[in-house]
Amino acid sequence: MSSFPEVLWLTVNPALKPLDRPLLNSLAEQATVAQWEFGQEDDEPCCLETALALLHDYVHGLFEATRQPLHLVGHGLGGVLAWLYAQRYPAHVRSLTLLSVGERPAITWHARYYALRRLLPCSRSVVLGHMVRLLFGPCSYDKTRQLAALLQQDLDRGLSLHSLARPQPVELTHTSPPLLVCCGGDDFSASDREGWQPQLKPGDRWWACPGGHHFFHFEQPRAVAAAITAHWQRLSSPAAAPGAGGREQSAS
Repeated sequence: MSSFPEVLWLTVNPALKPLDRPLLNSLAEQATVAQWEFGQEDDEPCCLETALALLHDYVHGLFEATRQPLHLVGHGLGGVLAWLYAQRYPAHVRSLTLLSVGERPAITWHARYYALRRLLPCSRSVVLGHMVRLLFGPCSYDKTRQLAALLQQDLDRGLSLHSLARPQPVELTHTSPPLLVCCGGDDFSASDREGWQPQLKPGDRWWACPGGHHFFHFEQPRAVAAAITAHWQRLSSPAAAPGAGGREQSAS
């Protein structure tokens, strides 16, 4: 394998990296994968433009060295960042894979958390426990506590478009790199193919992971890796067989 990455996973929420690791390990069996991480200090403002500038410094350096575009992959806000990057620098992007990104990308789990905080007369810990059930499905008490702690770290330290004060809008337009949109079949916030249809070009794909929740790539990493690698294979061989089971459709 090349010493340079073929695939770049974008991480803007470092606290949630343990949830990404199973999928990255599976993808690494098929390609050379690198993980790009954006972190910020507590007193820094949340700004996608800063993340985009730093990401471009890294990707452009790789492109200058290899003259080869990258497969960009991201979950949630990492996927939104990948989408925005592909809009601005399509020559650097071989393909784009978005996990748990809706056609209205500003509607993240953070947005739903803050909506609940405004609506419900409950403590933060109670709302976080409720978010765990929404994002992961039924969990044991101990697992709920562990996952709630990860979500709390993400809220405190990760990049976010939202706060209790106000949401931050994001406008997406079409991208030219080949696109794969993946969602969990049982994700409470999942968008369907019809919602994505205006953004899908001929050859773009939408895939739903059966039984998956918002972090379906953590729950079923092998199935997700199979769907993603099948998409990459189609770019070289349009007649390649479909990947993992699930609802998979191509734009007409």
